[in-house]
Amino acid sequence: MKLELLSASEVGELVNKREIKPSEVIKYFIDRIEKRNKSVNAFTFTEFDYALKKAEEYDKKIENGEYLGAFAGVPFALKDFLPNKIGWQSSHGGVKCLIATDTVNSVFCEAMESLGGIAIGKTNAPSYGFRGTTDNKLYGVTKNPFNTEYNAGGSSGGSAVAVADGMVLIAEGGDAGGSIRVPAAFNNLFGFKAGVGTIPSVSRPDAFSASHPYCFNGGLTKTVKDSAILLGAMNYYDGKDPLSRPKSGDYSFEKDIKGKKIAYTLDFGIFSVEKEVESKFSSAIEELKELGFDLSPVSFEFGHTAMELARLWCFGITVDPAIELNLLKRQGKDLLKEHREEFPEEFIYWKEICDKATIMDMYKFNLGRTKVLDEFERVFEKYDYVLSPVTCVTGIRNAGDRNTKGPSEICGVEVESLIGWCETFLANFSGHPSASIPFGFIGENIPFGIQAISRKYCESDLLSLCGKIEKLKPWRENYRIALDRKI
Repeated sequence: MKLELLSASEVGELVNKREIKPSEVIKYFIDRIEKRNKSVNAFTFTEFDYALKKAEEYDKKIENGEYLGAFAGVPFALKDFLPNKIGWQSSHGGVKCLIATDTVNSVFCEAMESLGGIAIGKTNAPSYGFRGTTDNKLYGVTKNPFNTEYNAGGSSGGSAVAVADGMVLIAEGGDAGGSIRVPAAFNNLFGFKAGVGTIPSVSRPDAFSASHPYCFNGGLTKTVKDSAILLGAMNYYDGKDPLSRPKSGDYSFEKDIKGKKIAYTLDFGIFSVEKEVESKFSSAIEELKELGFDLSPVSFEFGHTAMELARLWCFGITVDPAIELNLLKRQGKDLLKEHREEFPEEFIYWKEICDKATIMDMYKFNLGRTKVLDEFERVFEKYDYVLSPVTCVTGIRNAGDRNTKGPSEICGVEVESLIGWCETFLANFSGHPSASIPFGFIGENIPFGIQAISRKYCESDLLSLCGKIEKLKPWRENYRIALDRKI
């Protein structure tokens, strides 16, 4: 049985039915990681002994007739970025001097364990998650399994590749500007970012640090069903998160969406888009119409250029890391002085801007995101969903210098190379639910994704739209291109 072709919930069902043991599942995927990871660099480290021991415990529980959960015995990967499993280590995305032992579990980790999953290792990410690609000075680049000349996307690129290449069936993502949706689009995965308040985000000492822009924990999956199950476990109320809202219950992905109005935009009126992406998106919209979806074009007027908004994002996302480093400096640990070579120059550039910022700079940041919020709310007065490309490019070639970035220019227009080629960060300014839906290939065998954004607090409606598209335009067979790759 080729377990890599199955979804997490399908393997979980086999385990709960006692058709396969958790230990057999874990051994199967350990073998795949050992054989395949070197060619793509998805994992930064693994914990096979831990996973095998946990699987053996689950073997006994299954033998005793216990139901372990929807993802029983399923190995999952964590993102090597922020602390997410007590006793393991995190590196803030490949920054050597920041490696530390985790003191907390992420919401994703706890949800997966509650569903019967077994953590098996951690996956690569860019430093501070501060770009839409995955590459760093410590661990290097993560390659796209569909075409290894190209990047995995980021910042949850290692997680995306681990799933797409069949080394695990589900993996953690974190999304502050598209870090779930961009790698999902580049790897033929379903990537779901919940709306603000749906999944708790507890930060200390500053409880509000994950709100400028809104940062979200989540997962990368092969199917909408797996994401719906995961979201049901990650959604709960936690008063320590100032934005947390009451638990909504289980998330259906099969609601009737007849009568819902769908809008679409190529560029939100601001992005420069490659001609190949424009052509692919146009044909995708026509195909969706032929499949029975009622779609209408819509325009946005943010009052800012893409470059201006992207730079606001870069500023906002750097504020908290800058504060952390400055607090360490007060304690006598000047990491940027002592270990400057371990940090990307792009991060240092924005850190220095944050150090010089005034209260008026934060006001300017909030004015920009307010305009984005108001425009989304204006459009959602009439429409239930907005579709767009996930990125403005077909893919990103690996640079070979441990510092892969996006383009600095598209169609003759200057672009912010860290995030400005991603149409995803707008939903992080506003907090609306958003997803990346696989929709075929573009360019040199690089998967293409459509972004879907919904009204706030309408995650179930968004999942149902994605589920309907998955049913009418399935993408699972596309994984064979990566899985059949010679290594």
